[in-house]
Parts: sequence; C-alpha cells; structure tokens
Amino acid sequence: MARAWQHPFLNVFKHFRVDEWKRSSKEGDVAVVTDKVLKTSVYRIRGSVSASNYLQLPRTSSQSLGLTGRYLYVLFRPLPAKHFAIHLDVSTEDGQVIRVSFSNLFKEFKSSATWLQFPFVFQARTSDKEVAGVAPPGARWTCLQLDLRDLLLVYLSRRYGHLKSIRLCASLLVRNLFTSDLCFDPGITITEARRAKLSVTPVPREMAFPVPKGDSWHDHYVHIRFPSVSLKTSGELREDRSPPEAVFLGCAPQLLYPVAFSKLEKDSVAPVAQTPTLTAPCQALSVPRLLPEVSLSHQRLEESSVRDLCANGQDTSTWVQATDAHTVVCGGRMFARKSAEVPVALQNAGSYRHFLPDPVLRLKGVIGFGGHSTKWALWTKDGAAVVYPCHAVIVVLSVDTGEQRFFLGHTDKVSALALDRSNSLLASAQAQPPSMLRIWDFQTGGCLSLFRSPMQTVCSLSFSGSGTLLCGVGKDRHSRTVVVVWSTEQVDAGGEVGVVAKVHTDFDIQTFQIACFDETRMASCGRGSVRLWRLRGGTLRSCPVDLGEHCVLELTDLAFAQNPDSCQVPSSRTLYVCSRRGHILEIDPQRMAVRCTRRLLPSRTCAGPLPQKQTPPGVGSGIAISGLSVSSTACAVGSEDGYLRLWPLDFSSVLLEAEHDGPVSAVCVSPDGLRVLSTTSLGHLGFLDIPSREYTVLARSHMASILAFSMERSRGQLATVSLDHTVRIWDLATLRQLYDFTSPEEAPCAVAFHPTGSTFFCGFSSGAVRSFSLENAGVLVEHTRHRGAITSLVVSPDGSFLFSSCSRGSLVQYDCAVSQCRVLRVAANVVCQDARPNPNTLAVSGDSRLLAFVGPTKCMVTVMESASLGELLQVDVSTLDLTGSHLGTAVALCFDPAAPDHLLVSTSSSKVVALDTASGRIVRELSSVRPVACSSLALSESPRFLLTATGRAIKVWDYSAPTDPGCQVYIGHSEPVQAVAFTPDQQRVLSVGDAVFLWDVLAAPESDRSEPRPPPVHEADWAVWRHVCRLPRPVYPSPHTSRLPALSTLWLLPSPGRDVGNLEDTVASGLPRKQVPVPSHAAPPLLGICARPPKDSAGEGQRPWAGPGTFTSDEEGCCEESPGTQGLAQAPHPSVLVERELGGAGDGAQGTAWGSRGFPVSPRHHGQPSAHSVGKGKAWPTARPDSYRHFTARYKTSTPAKTVFFPPTGGEQLRLKAVVGYNGNGRANMVWRPDTGFFAYTCGRLVVVEDLHSGAQQHWLGHPEEISTLALSHDAQALASASCCGGGGASRCQIRIWDIPKGSCRRLLSHHDSAVQALAFSPDDQLLVTLGDYSDRTLALWNTVTYDLLSSIRLPEPVHGMAFSPWDPGELTCVGTGAVAFWLLQQHGADASFQVHRHPVPEEVGVAELTSLCYGAAPLLYCGSCSGQVCVWDTSTGRCFLAWEADDGEIGVLLCSGSRLVSGSNTRRLRLWAVGAVPELRRKGSGARSRSVLLERELTLDGAVVSASFDSSMDIGVAGSTAGTLWYISWAEGTSTRLVSGHRGKVNEVVFSPSESHCATCGEDGSVRVWSLASMELVIQFQVLNQSCLCLAWSPPSCSRPEQQKVVAGYSDGTLRVFSISQTAMELRMHPHGAALTAVAFSTDGQTILSGDKDGLVVVSRRCTGASLRVLSDHQGAPISAIQSTSKEYGELGVKGTDLWLAASGDQRVSVWASDWTKDHCELLDWLSFPAPVTLEAPGIPPPSLAAFCPWDRALLVCVGLGAHKEVLFYSLRHKQVVVKTPLPFFAVSLSLSVGTRLMAIGFAECMLRLLDCVSGTTQDFAGHDDAVHLCRFTPSAQLLFTAAHHEILVWEVTGH
Repeated sequence: MARAWQHPFLNVFKHFRVDEWKRSSKEGDVAVVTDKVLKTSVYRIRGSVSASNYLQLPRTSSQSLGLTGRYLYVLFRPLPAKHFAIHLDVSTEDGQVIRVSFSNLFKEFKSSATWLQFPFVFQARTSDKEVAGVAPPGARWTCLQLDLRDLLLVYLSRRYGHLKSIRLCASLLVRNLFTSDLCFDPGITITEARRAKLSVTPVPREMAFPVPKGDSWHDHYVHIRFPSVSLKTSGELREDRSPPEAVFLGCAPQLLYPVAFSKLEKDSVAPVAQTPTLTAPCQALSVPRLLPEVSLSHQRLEESSVRDLCANGQDTSTWVQATDAHTVVCGGRMFARKSAEVPVALQNAGSYRHFLPDPVLRLKGVIGFGGHSTKWALWTKDGAAVVYPCHAVIVVLSVDTGEQRFFLGHTDKVSALALDRSNSLLASAQAQPPSMLRIWDFQTGGCLSLFRSPMQTVCSLSFSGSGTLLCGVGKDRHSRTVVVVWSTEQVDAGGEVGVVAKVHTDFDIQTFQIACFDETRMASCGRGSVRLWRLRGGTLRSCPVDLGEHCVLELTDLAFAQNPDSCQVPSSRTLYVCSRRGHILEIDPQRMAVRCTRRLLPSRTCAGPLPQKQTPPGVGSGIAISGLSVSSTACAVGSEDGYLRLWPLDFSSVLLEAEHDGPVSAVCVSPDGLRVLSTTSLGHLGFLDIPSREYTVLARSHMASILAFSMERSRGQLATVSLDHTVRIWDLATLRQLYDFTSPEEAPCAVAFHPTGSTFFCGFSSGAVRSFSLENAGVLVEHTRHRGAITSLVVSPDGSFLFSSCSRGSLVQYDCAVSQCRVLRVAANVVCQDARPNPNTLAVSGDSRLLAFVGPTKCMVTVMESASLGELLQVDVSTLDLTGSHLGTAVALCFDPAAPDHLLVSTSSSKVVALDTASGRIVRELSSVRPVACSSLALSESPRFLLTATGRAIKVWDYSAPTDPGCQVYIGHSEPVQAVAFTPDQQRVLSVGDAVFLWDVLAAPESDRSEPRPPPVHEADWAVWRHVCRLPRPVYPSPHTSRLPALSTLWLLPSPGRDVGNLEDTVASGLPRKQVPVPSHAAPPLLGICARPPKDSAGEGQRPWAGPGTFTSDEEGCCEESPGTQGLAQAPHPSVLVERELGGAGDGAQGTAWGSRGFPVSPRHHGQPSAHSVGKGKAWPTARPDSYRHFTARYKTSTPAKTVFFPPTGGEQLRLKAVVGYNGNGRANMVWRPDTGFFAYTCGRLVVVEDLHSGAQQHWLGHPEEISTLALSHDAQALASASCCGGGGASRCQIRIWDIPKGSCRRLLSHHDSAVQALAFSPDDQLLVTLGDYSDRTLALWNTVTYDLLSSIRLPEPVHGMAFSPWDPGELTCVGTGAVAFWLLQQHGADASFQVHRHPVPEEVGVAELTSLCYGAAPLLYCGSCSGQVCVWDTSTGRCFLAWEADDGEIGVLLCSGSRLVSGSNTRRLRLWAVGAVPELRRKGSGARSRSVLLERELTLDGAVVSASFDSSMDIGVAGSTAGTLWYISWAEGTSTRLVSGHRGKVNEVVFSPSESHCATCGEDGSVRVWSLASMELVIQFQVLNQSCLCLAWSPPSCSRPEQQKVVAGYSDGTLRVFSISQTAMELRMHPHGAALTAVAFSTDGQTILSGDKDGLVVVSRRCTGASLRVLSDHQGAPISAIQSTSKEYGELGVKGTDLWLAASGDQRVSVWASDWTKDHCELLDWLSFPAPVTLEAPGIPPPSLAAFCPWDRALLVCVGLGAHKEVLFYSLRHKQVVVKTPLPFFAVSLSLSVGTRLMAIGFAECMLRLLDCVSGTTQDFAGHDDAVHLCRFTPSAQLLFTAAHHEILVWEVTGH
C-alpha cells in the first residue's frame, strides 16, 4: 500500500507544489512563462552556467522524493543554441545512491560505480556521424521516457529502489515531470486508443501535448525512450563475473535527438537512412539487436526479423518501411529520429563481433605508495594486512603472502583514510576539490556511499570505536579549517551519510582523533594548540588545553593511551602529543592540563639510548617528531632523522629503533602491539616486528611521475625511470624493488633492457646514455653524443643495435652486441626536435629490420633500415583528419609483431592507423579511439589485443576483429598513463604513470587464429606516376591513372645527383624510396593532387606552388586536367586552385589554362565532418611577411588569472567609466558610421563605443586577449571583433559578434589558431569572412544568421587584405604576394564551394606585394602595394590597367567613394586622390597612364596609418595611427584633430591636482601629459626626446594657487624637470642622479623634492634653486620603488619634524623618516627589513616592494611585496610590529589607498584588479586589463580610481561610498 498513492501515475510538480517553492528550490534565472506551442505555463530555466541556474526537487539533499515509479517522464524543450543538463539521484534496493546525468554538454558516455553520464546528441538525418553540441534552432518539445529499472540493471547490474531527487539545469523549458509503472505511448490519445481498440496505454490528459486537428503527434513533438526494448534483459539480476576490482566501461551510450530536416533531404532521390553503428555492448547484453520502435498505427518491423538480420548478417541494403517518429537504442546508443515514408536500412547489422572475455583485464598488483601524502597506512584488526593509498587506488596488502586487493573508484589521489575498529567500514577522501568521500564495505570492497564534503581538501579522517561517527578535518575554499562530523549509522542498511555537526575554526589542526573511551569526545593538535572536543546535541564544541610555555610548539601528532583500564577509570586516561622540536606532552583530558613534558634529544652515539629530560622549549635542538602511536605497553615514535624508535611509556630508554632512508612520516602500532608500521616521505612502507626485532619493507614507490619502463625477459625484472631522478629495478613476481640508482644532478628520461644480456641502458636529461650492469650494479660505459635531453631509447629484439633520440633532433645508433656498447652512426636533425621524453616515439620491428620514429617534424613518421639507417619512407600524418581544426601530429608508434611491415601510428587527432612500411598505404584505421589521443600503443604477439593509453584510462581493443573492433576501458590511474606494454609471456599487461599497475590478461592464448587478418597492401595497388617536377622544394606530382584513390598527397625528396624522374624505376628496384607518401584509407575519399605543370611544359617563369597540402580536393576522382596542360588525368569533378602564369597579360596557352573559371574548391562544411571535407593541410613554416599590415600581438609576460571572483551583479563597488587610449598595435580596429554616429575602437582587450558628441563611453568586455581587428555590418546592427590566441597556443582566437542596439555579445566564434588578420561582412550582411594571419593562413566563411561555419580554406601563402565586392555578395577578393585572387562563392543548400581566380600583377608594374585594396566605381578595384604604388584592376576581365606612385612607403589603408580615393601608409602620410577619370582610362588597356589622377590633399599624422573611415563624400573621416591616436580628418579645412590619444609605451605614473580638475601621466615614450578629469581630454603635453619618463609628482595641496601648480618628472638619464602648469613651460632642469630616476615626491610644503634612483640613492633637492640638500645612501644597491611624504604633528611618534616620509627599495627594506626641511632636519624613525618571497611569479623577478602611509592613520604603514608570502601587511609605527596581515591570491605589483572610504586597490601581474574594503574585509575582483595592472591611483576625493596596464589607462568610478 505504500506505493498505491503513486498509481497509475504521479504529477510530480503538482504533488510537491513546485510553484510554492516550499518542497522544491530554484537557483538563478528560473521563471514561469507561457509557451506558445503548448499554450500553457511552463518553467523557463536559463543562464550561461548550467550549475548555477536550476530547479531542484526536493528542496535539500537530505530529503528524498521517494518516488517508486519505474518510468520517469520529462516533458521539456531544449533552448536553441544552448546547453542543458538533467541530473537524477536514484537509490538502489540496497541503499546505494546513483547519480544519472543527461546533457548535451557531455561528449562521451562515462560511468563509475555511483555515476552514469549520458551525452544527449542532436543529429540531422543527413549526417553519418553524431554531432554533439548545443540545441538546434528547431528543437521541439520532447517527452523523455526513462526506464529507471532497466537503466540501473543494464549499466550497473543493480536493482532500482526509488527516485531520490531531480535537478533540471539550464537551459531548457520544462512543463512537468511524471512517474508511473505504466509505459505510455505519447503519440496515442485515450480517444484514439478506445476507437481503434489498441492494446496500448495512451498518455493521460495531464501529460498530453496539444496536437492540431488532422496532424500527427510526431509531426510536432519528439518521443525518446531510454533504454529501449533492445536493451531490455530479464528481470533476473545476471551474475557479475567481473572481479570487484576490475573497473570496466564497455559501451558508449548516447541519446540522439532529431533536428529539422532541410529541403535538400526531402527532395533527395536516393533513400536516406539513419542507422547507428554498432559498438561494444554492455555486459548485460548477450546478442546485439537493432530494433526500431514504430507506432502501431503504421507498418512495423517484427523483433524476430531483426534478430535474424543480426544473426545471419543480411545485406545492408535490406530496407524496411518506417513511417513514424521512433527511437532506436542499440549497443547502448540511443537514436531519436523521424522517418517520412523513407526506407530504414539496417546498416552493418550483421557485422558486429563479440569481444570476450569480459572483462579481459584484472588488476593483479600495484607498485607504489602514497601520492598525495605518505602518512596514511593502517593495520587491520587482526594485524595480518595493511591498508594504504596508492594515488587513486586503495590497497589492502597481506604482510605474510604479499597478496593485494583493491578499492577502485576514486578519480584523484586519496588524501585521507580511516578504518573502524571492527574493520567493517573504510572511509577515504580524494584530494581534488571539492573533496569527495567514499564509505566502503571493507570486507566485500563495495562502495556503500559517495558524498561530497563541505571542504575543498580533507587532510584527516577518524572513525569512532563503534563506527557510527566519522570525523573529518580540512580546508574550505577560503583556507579556513573545517571540522565535520558525519553519522554512518545507517550506511550499512543503505541509508545516507548525514552531517551531524560542522565547525569552522581559525586555529591550525594537524591531527584529529576520536577518543577510544568515548565516541563523543575528540582531540586535535596543531601549531601552538591542543584542543579537546565534545559532541553534544548536534553541536561540536572545543576547549583549549593550557600548554603554558609550550604554546609556541608545532604539534604534529597525538594518540590516546590504549590502557584497558582507561575506558573505565577516567583518571587513567592519557593523551600523548608530540612536537617538531622533540617534545612529548602527556595530557590529562579530564583536567585539560599537561601532566608531564618530555623532550627527546639526539644521542651522541647511535647505538646508545637517547637521553630524555624535561627542558624548556627553547633549550637545545630536539628530534623533530612527525608521528607517534601508543599501545598498552609502549610508544612508537617516528622522527625526521629517519628513525623509528620504540619507547616504554615512561620513556626511560629506547627499546628498539629502525633507521630509514628518509624522514619518517607516520607510525602505527598493530592492535596486538607486536608490530609497528612506518612510512617515510620517500615513499617507503614497512613494519618492525617487535618479537623478532626484524624490519620488513612492504612497498617502495617513485615520488614523481614515471616516464618510461622496460622489461627483462629471462629474469622477470622491470626497470622504471621517474621525474624523482631515480632508476629502479623491480621483481615482477613479488613487486619488490631490487635496485635503486639515484642521479641528483640529471634526470633519467628513458630506459631499455638488453634482450639477452644482464645490462640495461638509460638516457638522461644531460644527453648522456649509460649502460648499467645488473651483476655488479655499476656503469659499464657512458656516451655523450647527444646535446639535448634523451627522449627515447629502444633496443632491437635481436640485441644487435641500440637507438637513442634527443630533444635536439639527433638519432644515434649503437652496437650493443658487444659488452662495451659503441657508437656506430649519428644522424642529426632527423627526429622531432621539440619532443619531450616519450618511450613511444622510437620503435623497432619484430624482425629487427626496420626502425621507425617521429621526425623530422611532429607531423612526419620516418621509417629506416635499422642496420644502415637508410631512409625508406616518410609519411605525413597531418592529413589523416582533414575535418579537424588542427594539424595532426604523430604521438606514438608500434610495430605489429605478427606483420613486421605494419606500423601502428597514434595521432593527435585521436586516430590509430596501421601503415604498410613498404608503400605508406593505410591498411587499417581505428577512428573510434576518440576523444583523447593515444599516448602509448602495444600490440600482443597473437596479435589479438591492442592496448592504448588515453589520458588516465587504458583501452583494450579486439584487434583481431576485421571491422568495428570492440573496446574495453579500464581506469585507476590518477595521472595520464605514460606507457603500456604486454609482458614477454603475453599473460600480463603493465601500465605506468603515477604508479606501476600490473594487470592479468584473462583471455586464453590463441595459437591458431581463425579470423583472417586484413589483407596486405601490395605495391601494385599504387598508382603509376608519370610526371614529376625537378624542383629543390616539395612539389605535387600529377597522377597518371585514376587508381590514385589510395593516395591523398605526395612529397618528393630528390637526392643529390639522382634524377627524380626515375621514381618508377626506384620503386620497382626495391631501393630506398625518396618519396614521402601521405597515408590514405583502405577505402578512402579521393583526395585530389594539386599539380603544378612541369617547368618546361609551358615556358619559364611559372610560379612555384607555395606549400604542400593546400587546396586539396575531396571529390571522387583525381585532379582535372587544366586546358593547355598536358599529361594530367581527367576527372568529372575537379577541385584545384586556378592560377595564372606570372608575367603574362592573360594571353597564350598558359593563360588559358590558369584563367578558366569553373574549378570549385570544396571547403569544409561546418557541422558535417565527412570524407568530403578539406581541413587545414600541412604547411611549411611561414615567416612574418615584411608588411606592417599584419597584426602582431604585443609581447607581455603576464598571464591572466585562471579564477577571478567577480562581485555580484549590482553589488560592484567599481564601474568602468572611461578608457584612455587607443590600441595603435591593432589593424583596422576602428569603425565609424557617419549616418548613425556609431563610433567604436579597441584598447587592449576592450571594445570602446564612444559618443563623439558627449564623450560618453560604453565598454564591451569579453575577449581574453588583445583585440586585433573590427568589422561593422552594413546595417550597423552588428560589430565583429577578433582577438589573438592565448599564450603558448593553448587556445584559439576569439571572434565575438556584438549586438549594437543591446550592447551585448550575440555570438562567440572560434576557428583560427594564431591571430585574425581581417574581418568583412558581405554587402547583404548574410556572410562574414574571417582571415587568419600569416601563421594561420586560413580563410573562414560564416553564416550570419546562425553563425555556422560554412567553409574553411587553407591558403597557400599569407594574404594581406580582403574585401567583398559591393556589387556581388558572393564575390570576395584577396591580395597578397604579387597577385589578386577573386573568390566566387557558390552555395547549394547548406554546402558551399569556391571558384578561385588568381591574377598576377603585370611585370610592367614590378610590384612584389599587394597590401591593401578597396572597390571603386564598378567594375574597378584599387590595390595598394608595399612599394607605395596603387594598381587599378578591371574586375570584369581580371586585368590591371593602371598604376601610379602614390607614396614612398607601404600603403596599408585604401578607401574609395565616388571619385575620391584615400590612401594611408607607414610613412605617416594620409593622402586624398581625385580618381574621377580612372573609369575612362580602363578602355585604354594596360598602357594607360596616371596623368588624370590628381593628389588633392595630404596630411601627416604621428604614426603609420592602421585604420580609417570616411563619409560617403570623403570630406570628413577618422584615422588611427600606430602612435595610439585617433584623428578627426577634415579635407575641406585640411586639418587633423585629436579625438582619442594615449601613450605609445608603458604608463609609469598617474598624479592628480589637489583640486582634482586635472591629472598628469608619464610614460616610457618620454611624454608628460596633462588631462582634464571632467572630459579626459588631453590639455598639455611635455615631450622629452630619447628619454623615458619614469616617475611623476604633483605639487601638494599647500600650493593651491594656480601659479604654484607644478609637476616634477624624473627621467631615465637621471634628470629632474619641473613643469609649470599655468605657464605651460619647463621651469627647471636639474641632474641630481647618475642613474635613472625611479621615484619622486614633494614635501608637504611643496618646496622640497625627494627623488630616488635605481642605484638606491635618495636625494633631497630644493624646488626653487635645484640645489641638493642631502644625499641618503641607506638603500644603496637596490632600486628605490616608492617615496611618499605626509604631514605630522611636530612631536608625534616621539620625534621632531613636520614631515613624515618613507622610502621603499627592491631589497624588501623600508625606511621611515621624520624631517623639517626648513631647519635641514632629517631623522630616521624606523627601519623595516623583510625576508624575500618564498616563491616568485617569474624566475628571478621579485615582486616590487611597495609601501604607503595609511590615509586614515598616519602611524600605520601599508606594505605589499614585502615578506615571504602573498599578503598585505599593516605595520604600526607606534608598536613597531605588524598588526594585521591580509592574504592575497598573488603578489601585488601596485597599491593605492583612498582617504575617506578606507578602500585599497591592488593590482596584480595576472591582469586582475582587487578592491579591498579595509573596514569589512570584503574583496571584489575586476578584469578588463590586457597586461599586468602595474599602477593603481585613487583621486584625492576617492571618487575615481585610475589603473594602468602597459599603455592602457582605465578610469573607474567608485560607487557605494
């Protein structure tokens, strides 16, 4: 009856009254709206972050819905172009809570014991592959039916209990949720079911969607059922044959959603079918089936027929009629689709092959200990086993047999362990914040509960004696100590772990333990404190123990006495606490007092007992005790001197001691008191047996990541090298360490055993290769032929040769058949030079005949003869994935043991291909290894199984399957797996990374293979080549026949003295090949070969091709023969670049050949990756063109902060008011539309939109890097901006589309890899073209309606400029090296292709580079050149008919309107030309002259012209220069007026007038600029040539009259200049310093100037005379970083004087002085010296030392950059000590304090600004700067804040005060 109230269904929202929000909760943007389709109220959940915008049932996680219905129905609609997530917490019958998540954010299926993650994929019917991502525009209302019972049964083999909670996360619309035990059919209403008498269950009216009369339900809505019938199993729980320690992920389910069908699909002649590709099934599936579910009102495919098809392998052309929307689930993949009277093909229904056994691997053993910490090791209650963590795995090791069992499930390193007294429960926490805790059943190994702790990291766990309470200690995200008590009483019965109490503390806790005599009492110790805790009534309270004089000790560990009487007699209870100074405190918990204190001092002789005496804390140097453990009779102590000592409880003498190799981390006495477990910081684990007095080592471990390993065949030994600078030899039978070689000065990088001898080889970071003997454990020989670090070592299987490679690209061959290994050959620059140590980049075939390696570039794989190092083959792997956005590189290599001629290559594009080393052809491809590239490969000798290491996981592939190999995934490593391999007997697998994992192979060895292997590739399959080009650079030969499909691109490497034309003979003779084939698929898409005609085929002067892999074709066929070119094969659909002959005017045979239009270049279509796609091909490295048109990001050393805590919306205390400056480093980064008044430009990473009339600014933030260019749509409704990529190439360029009316970002695009050179909208604003710079060389075309990528073209050479034709939206023109290229866009539905025409510049012009272009009157095109010429082209005929010298330098800007043309160049000249007569000259041909082109006006700006915009009459406009100035241009008046200006270089200081009417700035450009604060317009500028102005000061408020307003500036030549603001002139120049000035300040009366230089001298000078009054050398040797002067009372602080001033220097010293300059009095008040920082942001660059007087208390100094830590120090001059410390996230580089508001502004090198409220302690972070915020200055009234980052000045308005 408990479930009766939920039948027949339950309306969840109605039952729990979601609208009242009492039993549910919401977060973020959750609102009730009316949906137009459903015509009812729905809940809209939206927001940019799904986790922050959600609707949750029930309200808190401690509550439960208790819904038992088998089916959950979710009625929702995804919001277009957004992501969403649905999270369900489902409880099993045994009480285990499983999190089930569905989201289109997920890329692949993932699972664990308590977590299932399903990707929700949107798929079009015409697509052959799943395309995960945002919801499409046509997303419809969906009924998602989840079978919770079968979902748990299929994927986790668990029984469903009830639904605990639901969370619906942004972005989606949700109508309702329902649960029921009935399976409803949403497409059938109750009326229809009754009328047709159908035996189905129609949906209730509450669940029904409205359907227009006469329409079908499936025409408007989507029904997804998961899992479907094809995944159903019997109700019986199947027996899980997998061992509990094997973590196996066998299948990859997905939910696929249908998107809108295009007209092209409906009109398609051929039937289109959407059928899933079968993948490895889940374990619960015995027979994979493909079962479409169709409505009963239409024709149905019976289940039996599908079984027959799957079993008998029917032809894939078997068609079945399906006419309704349905969902198909097969092999764990869900496909929701709709068929409109089209056949459904069961594609490859019978090609699936089972992959058994399942699982094929079982974890046998682990070599390693610790990971996050080495202090956790516990005894079991019987003392027979030890429990300890090994990174993410928990190991239970039997001390007698050495057998291991494992607890697997953590995804990061285990940070704490606890085992209850009865050994029933084991608790563990992982280090990754927020820390996840697991409660395990210790006997069975099952995970009982998984829950998130409120702490970021958990450092200690402790169980109560009964196991019902668990205490944890850690740090929260604010680094505060947190103590949490959980109740585990119900966890055995399937209940949850609940929080009993939680406390935040400010004191340090190192150890926390629950008392053995009372589980409500606890104790903790830490730095300077011992506290006793008590849990009462759900409240946890603590009291400190009075330590007296020991309160300064650092207490490290504690233990309660184990006296049996202590549980009954309170007076016998004792708490032992140890310290790092050797103290052991005996504390009475009852009286909370110290009974006795002992201190352990080191003895004079190691053999004698250690004396102990009661001494004060400061006397002597005691033994640093790190841990202790107490039994009933003794106390075990571990210390940092490496000793484990056993003492009696009276500590009279040492009973036993054991010396370790390193400091002891922790000790633990066994329950019987006979054994003492100890761990060391060097990764050793062992125990001391007290009766036998023997010490046994249980485990040893590397202390850093393992880089490589090698196995010895005869002895069963394993060698490993690690970043901890050790080489270790292990016994694989016992997993014990045999040898340990340490190299402190150089790190070992690679290792290899000799296959027959007792030696092994090791390569080091110094480039040395050493041979070691295992017999005498010594070095046999050392070779130093390498100059770089060794990256890989490999020995040939026959033991003849050793090969080594290094990071400098050299390859060395050794003869290792002799005892003294000797060098045979050295080859330079053949291996990839920028490679890191990787054991998988060198490989030798099984017959020792072939050597393969990655090189000479990352994209190349080279095969050589191992004996002679003769090059046989070079393969370019970059074209394996033409749909990718990055060039593919080779990652790992492996030869096939059964077929030595087959080489397996893993690429960065997540593919594994098998290449025939004789021909270079692909014989096999595994493309389903995505999404992570395989870092290591290993193939069994059978070869049946293929091992791949992908990230932290190991995948095992059924390599014997001819197609669609199955895959099993195994996890356990907490770090990326570096290498995998089979043991020599093929019975085990080794994987290394954070530790060494040994796996058993459960499959029986196969001696006879029944399945055929893929057929070998023969040389006859290759096409015969006829034409080759004799060029010294790589070129593209032309195919002779149409059998070229097996090839994509070919390079020829002609050898000296050899005719490359005899290639065919070379191949036939079997000699080493010189050709470099690019691998191709066995049944590949036909990639065209871009051919260049032979040099002598059409005369000399043909322009060579710019690089390989460019403009290749995807069409079915080879390249079509161009007219006039002989010997090229014909193809029906050619795809080549059309290019004219250089030097011709378009006549003759060659001109006809390259001048024809009709050669489409088929670019990549976004969203449809297929074989018919062109990606970025392999390109030669491109140097920066000698053209200032190309954007180069300003070099900066700062790195943006990864996490910034922005203030909540509406609560900001700062608002960006103005930006001072324009980025002259950008290109075309200013736009102006005269008709609308829209005016925008860039400054750093900001887009500034300014009103030219009022000067008001808007600031659009979002770009992470410097903005390179802008483009404005023709309707002025959208603005496109592009920024360069992140540092180190870690991210792509961002292109943002801004909605101008709303002022918000409409869309974010990303495609280019380095920088965006130009942006352009088509005339109809339907298209956007983005052009990559010289390094990227990619042209991308976007649809501005959906902003989908239509095409992406890799250009053969850098392009300097581009423009759309104003008359044809489908025509685009590009200019570059010596030619103009016209691109004609042809769109066919969603497909796009280009026809390209390349017209070279005539020889008469003599122009090498065309750098700019613009369209004039139809059909004219104007092009500017690097030599200052302007060429005019007739676009109708493609010829250049006019050219004239327009400038002396490169023309970077061209604008034309009507009869006027404006040109701007790098000579700083802006010129206006009259070109009204040019259209008439067009008829005269190329002989036209420029007499009718007149220069009307000329203006000279302050820098090269980089941007310009003019009105339609070309009378007025705006131009930008590299000097950072925007000029208003008036041709009628012939004037240029500054609109926006700023410093060209770094801004060094900002100062303010006392009245705040003006401010002054100085910079490295040598200028001092005075600005009006009201309008931020430049008023005065003082310029000093060839000097940098480094510091600045404005006269103080005492000089209030206008004539007294002075500004003093310090320069790099050591001079001081005093400027008069009223007179606008320099009053005085003095030279008091011999070094550059770094700081300057006025005295309080304004008559004295204090200045400091970089040598540390401080000079006091008179302002009127310039005389030096005093020179202070106290800071000599370090630059002065700050000088500040303030007023004080004459006798204040006990010193005379009216001024109080300070000087801070770069050596962390601050001096404070009191002075009276009228009496020439100066007295040192205080001297502060701080230690240097512990860690530096950049090596060798300490943070600046800054100090300032606190405005609200002049006796306080505020200091940053001083001291060892990242913090702000408040130093009291009265108390002579630091009174307050405020932590900072980074070292500060700038500081400013406000007077009245008590705010502090702090700038960081991480491009972040922090505002600190010194009263409340709250902080707010702000972004927007493009570099380090090296300057912060409040105005005197604190209403404004100025910040500077290099040349940018940002003005912030302070709000809320």
